[in-house]
Amino acid sequence: MKIPGFDLKRQYQMIKPEINGVIQSVLDGGQFILGENVSLLEEEIANYCGVKHAIGVASGTDALLLSLRACGIGPEDEVITTPFTFFATAEVISNLGAKPVFVDIEPETFNIDIEKIEKSITKKTRAIIPVHLFGQICDMDQIMNLKEKYNLFIIEDACQAIGATYRDKKSGSMGNTGCFSFFPTKNLGGYGDGGMITTDNDELKEKLFLLRGHGSKKKYYHDELGYNSRLDELQAAILRVKLRYLDRWISRRQELANLYTSLLSDIPDVITPVVKGDRTHTFHQYVIRAKDRDSLQKYLSDSGIGSAIYYPLPLHLQKVYRYLGYKPGDFPQAEKASGEVLALPMWPELKNEEAEEVAGVIRKFYGKA
Repeated sequence: MKIPGFDLKRQYQMIKPEINGVIQSVLDGGQFILGENVSLLEEEIANYCGVKHAIGVASGTDALLLSLRACGIGPEDEVITTPFTFFATAEVISNLGAKPVFVDIEPETFNIDIEKIEKSITKKTRAIIPVHLFGQICDMDQIMNLKEKYNLFIIEDACQAIGATYRDKKSGSMGNTGCFSFFPTKNLGGYGDGGMITTDNDELKEKLFLLRGHGSKKKYYHDELGYNSRLDELQAAILRVKLRYLDRWISRRQELANLYTSLLSDIPDVITPVVKGDRTHTFHQYVIRAKDRDSLQKYLSDSGIGSAIYYPLPLHLQKVYRYLGYKPGDFPQAEKASGEVLALPMWPELKNEEAEEVAGVIRKFYGKA
Protein backbone atom coordinates (compact mmCIF):
# COMPACT_ATOMS: atom_id res chain seq x y z
CA MET A 1 0.00 0.00 0.00
CA LYS A 2 1.52 3.31 -1.12
CA ILE A 3 0.57 6.14 1.22
CA PRO A 4 1.87 9.63 0.41
CA GLY A 5 2.69 12.11 3.13
CA PHE A 6 0.10 14.42 1.57
CA ASP A 7 -2.33 14.15 -1.35
CA LEU A 8 -4.29 17.06 -2.82
CA LYS A 9 -6.00 15.03 -5.53
CA ARG A 10 -8.61 13.31 -3.34
CA GLN A 11 -9.80 16.59 -1.88
CA TYR A 12 -10.13 18.15 -5.31
CA GLN A 13 -12.17 15.20 -6.57
CA MET A 14 -14.57 15.60 -3.63
CA ILE A 15 -15.29 19.28 -4.34
CA LYS A 16 -14.48 19.35 -8.05
CA PRO A 17 -17.83 20.70 -9.30
CA GLU A 18 -17.74 23.61 -6.83
CA ILE A 19 -14.10 24.43 -7.54
CA ASN A 20 -14.50 24.26 -11.30
CA GLY A 21 -17.65 26.35 -11.07
CA VAL A 22 -16.06 29.26 -9.22
CA ILE A 23 -12.95 29.16 -11.42
CA GLN A 24 -15.13 29.41 -14.51
CA SER A 25 -17.09 32.25 -12.91
CA VAL A 26 -13.91 34.24 -12.31
CA LEU A 27 -12.69 33.57 -15.84
CA ASP A 28 -16.02 34.69 -17.25
CA GLY A 29 -16.01 37.81 -15.07
CA GLY A 30 -12.57 38.94 -16.21
CA GLN A 31 -11.56 40.45 -12.83
CA PHE A 32 -8.38 38.76 -11.59
CA ILE A 33 -6.81 41.17 -9.07
CA LEU A 34 -8.56 42.35 -5.86
CA GLY A 35 -12.04 41.51 -7.07
CA GLU A 36 -15.28 40.63 -5.32
CA ASN A 37 -14.05 37.22 -4.14
CA VAL A 38 -11.06 38.77 -2.38
CA SER A 39 -13.31 41.24 -0.55
CA LEU A 40 -15.77 38.52 0.42
CA LEU A 41 -13.03 36.16 1.58
CA GLU A 42 -11.59 38.95 3.73
CA GLU A 43 -14.99 39.39 5.38
CA GLU A 44 -15.43 35.64 5.84
CA ILE A 45 -11.97 35.12 7.35
CA ALA A 46 -12.46 38.08 9.68
CA ASN A 47 -15.75 36.59 10.87
CA TYR A 48 -14.25 33.12 11.19
CA CYS A 49 -11.34 34.38 13.31
CA GLY A 50 -13.46 36.77 15.35
CA VAL A 51 -11.69 39.98 14.32
CA LYS A 52 -12.73 43.25 12.69
CA HIS A 53 -10.48 43.14 9.64
CA ALA A 54 -8.72 40.76 7.28
CA ILE A 55 -6.37 41.78 4.47
CA GLY A 56 -5.57 39.39 1.64
CA VAL A 57 -1.91 39.26 0.57
CA ALA A 58 0.26 37.20 -1.75
CA SER A 59 1.63 34.67 0.77
CA GLY A 60 2.05 33.82 4.42
CA THR A 61 5.57 35.21 4.20
CA ASP A 62 4.21 38.54 2.99
CA ALA A 63 1.64 38.48 5.78
CA LEU A 64 4.50 38.42 8.29
CA LEU A 65 6.60 40.98 6.40
CA LEU A 66 3.80 43.50 5.96
CA SER A 67 2.71 43.05 9.57
CA LEU A 68 6.17 43.96 10.82
CA ARG A 69 6.37 46.92 8.42
CA ALA A 70 2.95 48.16 9.50
CA CYS A 71 4.11 48.04 13.12
CA GLY A 72 7.16 50.14 12.23
CA ILE A 73 9.79 47.42 12.72
CA GLY A 74 13.07 48.28 11.01
CA PRO A 75 16.85 48.61 11.36
CA GLU A 76 18.28 48.38 14.89
CA ASP A 77 15.10 46.73 16.21
CA GLU A 78 15.04 43.25 17.72
CA VAL A 79 12.24 40.73 17.25
CA ILE A 80 12.00 37.62 19.42
CA THR A 81 10.90 34.34 17.86
CA THR A 82 11.60 30.62 17.81
CA PRO A 83 14.50 28.86 16.04
CA PHE A 84 12.25 25.85 15.34
CA THR A 85 10.02 27.02 12.51
CA PHE A 86 10.01 27.59 8.78
CA PHE A 87 12.71 30.01 7.64
CA ALA A 88 10.26 32.75 6.59
CA THR A 89 9.49 33.65 10.21
CA ALA A 90 13.02 34.92 10.76
CA GLU A 91 13.69 35.89 7.16
CA VAL A 92 11.12 38.68 7.19
CA ILE A 93 12.71 40.17 10.31
CA SER A 94 16.10 40.25 8.61
CA ASN A 95 14.69 41.61 5.35
CA LEU A 96 13.53 44.70 7.23
CA GLY A 97 16.99 45.24 8.69
CA ALA A 98 15.93 44.11 12.15
CA LYS A 99 17.60 41.38 14.21
CA PRO A 100 15.96 38.03 14.97
CA VAL A 101 16.50 36.97 18.58
CA PHE A 102 15.82 33.30 19.18
CA VAL A 103 14.35 31.64 22.26
CA ASP A 104 14.27 27.88 22.81
CA ILE A 105 11.12 25.76 22.56
CA GLU A 106 8.96 23.69 24.88
CA PRO A 107 9.76 20.00 24.35
CA GLU A 108 6.08 18.99 24.57
CA THR A 109 4.48 21.36 22.03
CA PHE A 110 7.52 22.52 19.99
CA ASN A 111 6.25 26.09 20.53
CA ILE A 112 8.39 28.90 21.95
CA ASP A 113 9.12 28.47 25.67
CA ILE A 114 7.21 31.33 27.26
CA GLU A 115 9.24 31.10 30.48
CA LYS A 116 12.44 31.94 28.57
CA ILE A 117 11.25 34.95 26.60
CA GLU A 118 11.58 37.68 29.23
CA LYS A 119 15.32 37.21 29.79
CA SER A 120 15.86 37.90 26.06
CA ILE A 121 14.00 41.22 26.07
CA THR A 122 16.28 44.26 25.73
CA LYS A 123 15.80 47.97 25.12
CA LYS A 124 15.88 47.19 21.39
CA THR A 125 13.12 44.59 21.51
CA ARG A 126 10.06 45.81 19.59
CA ALA A 127 8.07 42.67 18.85
CA ILE A 128 7.52 38.97 19.47
CA ILE A 129 6.49 36.52 16.77
CA PRO A 130 4.99 33.46 18.48
CA VAL A 131 4.63 30.59 16.00
CA HIS A 132 1.64 28.31 16.51
CA LEU A 133 3.54 25.31 15.23
CA PHE A 134 1.92 22.29 13.59
CA GLY A 135 -1.57 23.57 14.54
CA GLN A 136 -1.41 24.31 18.29
CA ILE A 137 -1.46 27.84 19.68
CA CYS A 138 1.24 29.15 22.03
CA ASP A 139 0.41 30.26 25.58
CA MET A 140 -0.90 33.63 24.44
CA ASP A 141 -2.00 34.96 27.84
CA GLN A 142 1.61 35.06 29.04
CA ILE A 143 2.77 36.54 25.77
CA MET A 144 0.15 39.27 25.96
CA ASN A 145 1.28 40.03 29.51
CA LEU A 146 4.77 40.62 28.13
CA LYS A 147 3.28 42.84 25.43
CA GLU A 148 1.73 45.09 28.05
CA LYS A 149 4.70 45.05 30.40
CA TYR A 150 7.26 45.99 27.75
CA ASN A 151 5.05 47.79 25.19
CA LEU A 152 5.72 45.25 22.44
CA PHE A 153 3.99 44.32 19.21
CA ILE A 154 2.75 40.74 18.92
CA ILE A 155 2.61 39.23 15.45
CA GLU A 156 0.96 35.81 15.54
CA ASP A 157 2.48 33.42 13.01
CA ALA A 158 -0.66 31.33 12.59
CA CYS A 159 0.33 30.07 9.13
CA GLN A 160 -0.05 26.46 10.31
CA ALA A 161 -2.92 27.01 12.72
CA ILE A 162 -6.02 28.46 11.10
CA GLY A 163 -9.04 27.35 13.13
CA ALA A 164 -7.06 26.48 16.25
CA THR A 165 -8.37 27.84 19.55
CA TYR A 166 -6.81 28.98 22.80
CA ARG A 167 -9.24 29.47 25.69
CA ASP A 168 -12.06 29.91 23.15
CA LYS A 169 -10.15 32.49 21.10
CA LYS A 170 -9.23 31.71 17.51
CA SER A 171 -5.68 31.89 16.22
CA GLY A 172 -4.92 35.29 14.71
CA SER A 173 -7.32 37.14 17.04
CA MET A 174 -5.04 37.92 19.98
CA GLY A 175 -1.95 39.73 18.69
CA ASN A 176 -1.66 43.07 16.92
CA THR A 177 -1.94 41.01 13.76
CA GLY A 178 -2.39 37.36 12.84
CA CYS A 179 -0.70 35.89 9.79
CA PHE A 180 -2.03 33.02 7.69
CA SER A 181 -0.69 31.05 4.75
CA PHE A 182 -2.83 29.49 2.04
CA PHE A 183 0.00 27.36 0.65
CA PRO A 184 -1.64 24.30 -0.97
CA THR A 185 -0.74 21.86 1.82
CA LYS A 186 -2.13 24.02 4.63
CA ASN A 187 -5.41 23.10 6.33
CA LEU A 188 -7.00 25.85 4.25
CA GLY A 189 -4.89 25.74 1.10
CA GLY A 190 -5.27 27.34 -2.29
CA TYR A 191 -3.96 26.19 -5.64
CA GLY A 192 -0.93 28.44 -5.42
CA ASP A 193 0.49 30.96 -2.98
CA GLY A 194 -1.72 33.22 -0.89
CA GLY A 195 -1.96 34.73 2.57
CA MET A 196 -4.10 36.77 4.94
CA ILE A 197 -3.53 39.21 7.80
CA THR A 198 -6.08 39.65 10.58
CA THR A 199 -6.32 42.57 12.98
CA ASP A 200 -8.72 44.49 15.22
CA ASN A 201 -6.75 47.70 14.78
CA ASP A 202 -8.23 50.19 12.29
CA GLU A 203 -4.96 52.05 11.75
CA LEU A 204 -3.05 48.85 11.07
CA LYS A 205 -5.73 47.79 8.61
CA GLU A 206 -5.34 51.01 6.62
CA LYS A 207 -1.56 50.72 6.72
CA LEU A 208 -1.68 47.11 5.50
CA PHE A 209 -4.02 47.94 2.63
CA LEU A 210 -1.57 50.67 1.64
CA LEU A 211 1.51 48.47 1.87
CA ARG A 212 0.11 45.58 -0.16
CA GLY A 213 -0.56 47.87 -3.16
CA HIS A 214 2.70 49.74 -3.73
CA GLY A 215 1.95 52.27 -0.98
CA SER A 216 -0.88 53.72 -3.02
CA LYS A 217 -4.43 54.72 -2.04
CA LYS A 218 -5.18 56.38 -5.39
CA LYS A 219 -3.86 54.80 -8.57
CA TYR A 220 -0.50 56.24 -9.65
CA TYR A 221 -0.21 58.32 -6.45
CA HIS A 222 2.06 56.78 -3.81
CA ASP A 223 2.24 57.80 -0.17
CA GLU A 224 5.16 55.51 0.68
CA LEU A 225 7.18 52.56 -0.56
CA GLY A 226 5.10 49.42 -0.47
CA TYR A 227 4.92 46.00 -2.09
CA ASN A 228 3.08 44.15 -4.80
CA SER A 229 1.36 41.69 -2.47
CA ARG A 230 -2.21 41.07 -3.54
CA LEU A 231 -4.23 37.90 -3.17
CA ASP A 232 -5.34 36.62 -6.58
CA GLU A 233 -9.06 36.61 -7.31
CA LEU A 234 -8.87 32.98 -8.51
CA GLN A 235 -7.25 31.89 -5.26
CA ALA A 236 -9.81 33.80 -3.22
CA ALA A 237 -12.68 32.12 -5.07
CA ILE A 238 -11.17 28.68 -4.46
CA LEU A 239 -10.51 29.47 -0.81
CA ARG A 240 -14.09 30.64 -0.26
CA VAL A 241 -15.29 27.19 -1.34
CA LYS A 242 -12.77 25.45 0.89
CA LEU A 243 -13.47 27.65 3.91
CA ARG A 244 -16.96 26.14 4.10
CA TYR A 245 -15.36 22.72 4.66
CA LEU A 246 -12.56 23.81 6.98
CA ASP A 247 -14.07 22.88 10.36
CA ARG A 248 -15.16 19.51 8.99
CA TRP A 249 -11.64 18.87 7.70
CA ILE A 250 -10.10 19.90 11.02
CA SER A 251 -12.40 17.47 12.85
CA ARG A 252 -11.27 14.70 10.53
CA ARG A 253 -7.62 15.56 11.18
CA GLN A 254 -8.31 15.34 14.90
CA GLU A 255 -9.95 11.93 14.44
CA LEU A 256 -6.91 10.67 12.55
CA ALA A 257 -4.59 12.11 15.19
CA ASN A 258 -6.50 10.28 17.91
CA LEU A 259 -6.26 7.08 15.89
CA TYR A 260 -2.50 7.45 15.42
CA THR A 261 -2.01 8.20 19.11
CA SER A 262 -4.05 5.18 20.18
CA LEU A 263 -1.92 2.93 17.97
CA LEU A 264 1.50 4.39 18.81
CA SER A 265 1.40 5.60 22.42
CA ASP A 266 2.57 2.28 23.90
CA ILE A 267 5.85 2.29 21.96
CA PRO A 268 8.62 3.45 24.36
CA ASP A 269 10.74 4.85 21.50
CA VAL A 270 7.93 7.03 20.13
CA ILE A 271 6.50 10.18 21.73
CA THR A 272 3.12 11.18 20.33
CA PRO A 273 1.89 14.82 20.18
CA VAL A 274 0.84 16.58 23.38
CA VAL A 275 -2.31 18.70 23.27
CA LYS A 276 -2.60 21.27 26.07
CA GLY A 277 -5.92 21.21 27.93
CA ASP A 278 -6.87 24.85 27.31
CA ARG A 279 -6.53 24.73 23.52
CA THR A 280 -7.37 22.74 20.42
CA HIS A 281 -4.88 21.25 17.96
CA THR A 282 -5.75 21.35 14.26
CA PHE A 283 -2.98 18.91 13.26
CA HIS A 284 -1.64 20.66 10.23
CA GLN A 285 1.03 18.06 10.90
CA TYR A 286 0.97 14.99 13.13
CA VAL A 287 4.53 15.02 14.44
CA ILE A 288 6.08 12.30 16.57
CA ARG A 289 9.46 12.14 18.27
CA ALA A 290 11.18 8.93 17.28
CA LYS A 291 14.33 7.12 18.33
CA ASP A 292 16.48 6.33 15.27
CA ARG A 293 14.30 8.77 13.33
CA ASP A 294 16.29 8.66 10.10
CA SER A 295 16.24 4.86 10.00
CA LEU A 296 12.52 4.88 10.71
CA GLN A 297 11.91 7.33 7.88
CA LYS A 298 13.86 5.13 5.46
CA TYR A 299 11.92 2.08 6.65
CA LEU A 300 8.65 3.90 6.02
CA SER A 301 9.83 5.02 2.60
CA ASP A 302 10.89 1.48 1.68
CA SER A 303 7.36 0.42 2.68
CA GLY A 304 5.80 3.01 0.35
CA ILE A 305 4.89 5.48 3.08
CA GLY A 306 5.68 9.18 2.88
CA SER A 307 6.84 11.27 5.83
CA ALA A 308 8.65 14.56 6.39
CA ILE A 309 11.09 16.20 8.78
CA TYR A 310 10.08 19.64 10.07
CA TYR A 311 12.77 20.94 10.61
CA PRO A 312 16.16 19.25 10.09
CA LEU A 313 18.29 22.27 11.05
CA PRO A 314 17.07 24.95 13.49
CA LEU A 315 17.34 28.53 12.32
CA HIS A 316 20.11 29.62 14.68
CA LEU A 317 22.45 27.09 13.01
CA GLN A 318 21.62 28.06 9.43
CA LYS A 319 24.54 29.38 7.38
CA VAL A 320 22.80 32.68 6.71
CA TYR A 321 22.55 33.38 10.46
CA ARG A 322 26.13 32.66 11.43
CA TYR A 323 26.64 36.40 11.86
CA LEU A 324 24.32 36.34 14.88
CA GLY A 325 26.93 34.34 16.78
CA TYR A 326 24.78 31.42 17.90
CA LYS A 327 26.43 28.01 18.26
CA PRO A 328 25.40 24.38 18.76
CA GLY A 329 24.05 23.88 22.26
CA ASP A 330 22.54 27.35 22.60
CA PHE A 331 19.00 26.04 22.16
CA PRO A 332 19.14 22.38 23.16
CA GLN A 333 15.42 21.65 22.91
CA ALA A 334 15.19 22.94 19.35
CA GLU A 335 18.32 21.04 18.38
CA LYS A 336 17.05 17.83 20.00
CA ALA A 337 13.72 18.16 18.23
CA SER A 338 15.45 18.59 14.87
CA GLY A 339 17.02 15.19 15.33
CA GLU A 340 13.87 13.39 16.46
CA VAL A 341 10.74 14.79 14.79
CA LEU A 342 8.90 13.00 12.02
CA ALA A 343 5.61 14.07 10.44
CA LEU A 344 3.36 11.18 9.47
CA PRO A 345 0.79 11.24 6.65
CA MET A 346 -1.97 13.66 7.70
CA TRP A 347 -4.72 14.97 5.45
CA PRO A 348 -8.50 14.84 5.86
CA GLU A 349 -9.08 12.35 3.06
CA LEU A 350 -6.62 9.84 4.52
CA LYS A 351 -8.49 6.62 5.26
CA ASN A 352 -8.47 4.94 8.66
CA GLU A 353 -6.99 1.78 7.17
CA GLU A 354 -4.16 3.84 5.69
CA ALA A 355 -3.39 5.42 9.05
CA GLU A 356 -3.51 1.96 10.60
CA GLU A 357 -1.07 0.73 7.96
CA VAL A 358 1.32 3.58 8.78
CA ALA A 359 1.13 2.79 12.49
CA GLY A 360 1.57 -0.92 11.78
CA VAL A 361 4.79 -0.32 9.86
CA ILE A 362 6.10 1.86 12.71
CA ARG A 363 5.23 -0.83 15.24
CA LYS A 364 7.03 -3.38 13.12
CA PHE A 365 10.13 -1.19 12.95
CA TYR A 366 10.25 -1.04 16.76
CA GLY A 367 9.44 -4.73 17.22
CA LYS A 368 5.91 -4.06 18.51
CA ALA A 369 3.91 -5.62 15.68
